[in-house]
Amino acid sequence: MTAPDPRPLVGEPVSLDLLNTRWVADGAPKDLLTGTEGLAVWLASTGLADRFRADAATLGHTLRAREALAVAVDSPGDPRGAALLNDVLDHGRIRATLTPEGPGEEAEFADPAWGPGWTAARDYLDLLRRAPDRVRACAHEACVLHFFDTSRNGTRRWCSMAACGNRAKASRHYARTRDS
Repeated sequence: MTAPDPRPLVGEPVSLDLLNTRWVADGAPKDLLTGTEGLAVWLASTGLADRFRADAATLGHTLRAREALAVAVDSPGDPRGAALLNDVLDHGRIRATLTPEGPGEEAEFADPAWGPGWTAARDYLDLLRRAPDRVRACAHEACVLHFFDTSRNGTRRWCSMAACGNRAKASRHYARTRDS
């Protein structure tokens, strides 16, 4: 049994969920992926634990994918981000299959330790195909979390309205009352 996931935001698409393995709590940076125990928590949280092992090699490759995603997401259009992401994507491929349910696809890896990182990188490509303008960083200046905006009108600004959104509203209210 794995430990509970301590992160404040979970359930985002796997690419953004990997980025969200780093967060800030009480002004201090936190990182879930400092060891294989944290990797096991992340794999379980994303539903990848049944396909991939939480070992040192997988951790190293997953961290490399996280860094590539960080550059690609935070600096869209930066050729360095594309190169780093393509390097991760070079470690896997999609194989077309025919299953009893019909046509399908199956990911293949020369080294299964690349599986989680490759899966996250591939997911990011899917988000870019679907709605690149909805891949967002939280608007709160002290937050480092990312999300995929699924709101109807596409105007979500906060990773969580209860946390960052509420802090921003409280800060604006305090500034208004202080200046009065």
